[in-house]
Amino acid sequence: MKLNVKAFAFTCALFAGVGLFLITWWIILFSGATQEITFVGKVYRGYSISPLGSVIGLAWGLVDGFIAGALFAWLYNVFAGRGDRK
Repeated sequence: MKLNVKAFAFTCALFAGVGLFLITWWIILFSGATQEITFVGKVYRGYSISPLGSVIGLAWGLVDGFIAGALFAWLYNVFAGRGDRK
């Protein structure tokens, strides 16, 4: 079975982007906004636990999730194709 690279990449992008957006708002609602540098803020330039930071995180998550999902699906298809040979 092979994966559709575009569909898998798009799905990973949505999960990563929307997931980071929702987690940021969860933290804002229960702990308040802060301008402290987090680990994610060190990886994603411009991200912070703030309303603007959640949108920046959404954009970074979409890009990063798409690239990671496409790479994973492509590699999966490469290795799955090798197992089909007899």
